[in-house]
Amino acid sequence: MNSREQLQKTLNHQQADKIVFDMGSTGVTGIHVQAVAGLRKYYGLEDKPVRVIEPFQMLGEVDEELARIIGIDVIGAWGQNSMFGFFNHKPFKEWVTPWGQTVSVPENFKVKDDGTGAMLMYPEGDLSVPPSAKMPKSGYFFDAIIRQEPIIEDELNVQDNLEEFGLIGEQDLDFWEKEVNKSYDTGEGVIAAFGGTALGDIALVPGLQLKHPKGIRDVAEWYMSTVMRPDYIKNVFEKQIEIAIENLRLIYERVGNKVNAVFTCGTDFGTQDSTFCAPEQFDEMWLPYYKKTNDWIHKNTEWKTFKHSCGAVETFMDGFIRAGFDIINPVQINAAGMDPVKLKQKYGRDLVFWGGGIDTQKMLPFGKPDEIRDQVLRNCEIFSKDGGFVFNTVHNIQANVPIENIVAMINTIHEINRN
Repeated sequence: MNSREQLQKTLNHQQADKIVFDMGSTGVTGIHVQAVAGLRKYYGLEDKPVRVIEPFQMLGEVDEELARIIGIDVIGAWGQNSMFGFFNHKPFKEWVTPWGQTVSVPENFKVKDDGTGAMLMYPEGDLSVPPSAKMPKSGYFFDAIIRQEPIIEDELNVQDNLEEFGLIGEQDLDFWEKEVNKSYDTGEGVIAAFGGTALGDIALVPGLQLKHPKGIRDVAEWYMSTVMRPDYIKNVFEKQIEIAIENLRLIYERVGNKVNAVFTCGTDFGTQDSTFCAPEQFDEMWLPYYKKTNDWIHKNTEWKTFKHSCGAVETFMDGFIRAGFDIINPVQINAAGMDPVKLKQKYGRDLVFWGGGIDTQKMLPFGKPDEIRDQVLRNCEIFSKDGGFVFNTVHNIQANVPIENIVAMINTIHEINRN
C-alpha cells in the first residue's frame, strides 16, 4: 500500500502496515523554518532558503526531498492566500529573519521594523494601512495586533463579523482543483483546509487579512461575547456555516474524494489545566453548527473531518464525537486529564488521534534523545493499537529545538515501522 492507502486505513480505524507520519501538512502539524533548515543541514541536503509556507507562525515547507528522507505520508493542499491575505505562492523573494536566517517568502510578504527591532506585518502586504501583526525583537513568529473599533452595543452588526466570509470564486476553485490534484498525484495522503468552517478561532477573530476590521475583533471581547452576546455569536456562526457549506459543495464538485481529510476547525477549547467554557455551553453554542457542517461532509463526500483543539479537553471529547468530528488534534498529552491510555480506551473507537506522539513543550525541546525515544515508543504503542493514530507532535515543532532531538523522534518512527 502507498502512503495514501495507509492513511485511509488508519482513518477507518483499521490496523495499517505502518504508523502514518505527518510533519508539515497543516498549520497545526508543522515545523518552524529554523528547524527545517537544521534538518536539511543534518541530512546533507542543499543549503537553500526554506520556503515560509505559513507566515503567521513562520512554518517551513518540508519539500519533497526532505519529506522522502523523513518518511512523511501526508501532504497538505494549501489555499491561495496566507492568513494575512496575500498570495502565498510563487513568485518568491528572499528575506533575512531577525535571527539571521534567509528564507523564501511571497512577493507581498512585506514587513517594517517598528524602530525597536520588532517586525510589523500588513494585511495584503499593504504598507499604507495599520499593521495587523508583530514579531517581537526576540521572537520567532508573529502575534496578532488587535484593531478593535469602539463597540456601540446598539450598532453591532453580524455582517461585520462575516466580512472575511463569502462565496468562493472561479479563480479560487481553479486553484484548489490544481493544488489538490498536485497533492494527490504524489501518492501521499491529502489533507486540505478549505476555510470558512472555523467557529470563533481566536487566531482568526482579529481579521489579520482585513485592512479595517469591523465587529468584535478583540480576543478578550470575543470570549466575553460568548456569554454576554450569545445570540449575536450564534447568528455569526449560522450565517458563516451557510456560506461554508455552499463553498464546500462547489469545491467538492472540483476535487471529489481526492482529499482524505479536511481541516474544519482550529478553535481551542482548552487551557493547560482546564477549559474555556463548560461542555454544556459547547453543546448549546458550537455543537449545532459543527454538526451541520460535518453532517453535510459525511453525507456528500468521503472526507474525514479534522478538529484541532489544544489543552485539557478530555471532557469535550464526547461533544466532539456527537458533533461529527472524525479526527482530534493535537492530543495535548501533557495537559490535565489527557492521559493517552484513558483517551485511547474511552474514545479510540470513535476518534482518530492525529498527534500526541511526543510532548513539544518540555520533552522535545529539553529532553535527551533516549528519553524522546522512550516517549515516542510508549505513545505509539498506546495510540496505534487497532488503528486510528497518525503520528505527529503535540502541535508545531518550534524554533531552537535541538536537531538531534527531532532526529531521535524521526529515527524512532523508522524503528517502529521497520519492526
